[in-house]
Amino acid sequence: MPKMKTHKGTEKRIKVTATGKVKVSSANKGHLLSAKSKSSRRRHKLGSEVSPSDMKRIKQQIANVK
Repeated sequence: MPKMKTHKGTEKRIKVTATGKVKVSSANKGHLLSAKSKSSRRRHKLGSEVSPSDMKRIKQQIANVK
């Protein structure tokens, strides 16, 4: 049986912490920021963790990422 390959699109968008949690960056912070409130821009600076319901699928896609 062939090896599982890492999904490269997912690999570029996430980061695995030392404790094994998966972090992703927030959406809606690329452009048109002048129309968004200051608190909204600040909130989107921070990343967020992947929800537990998505964790199984994400772990399969990034099986080889350290």
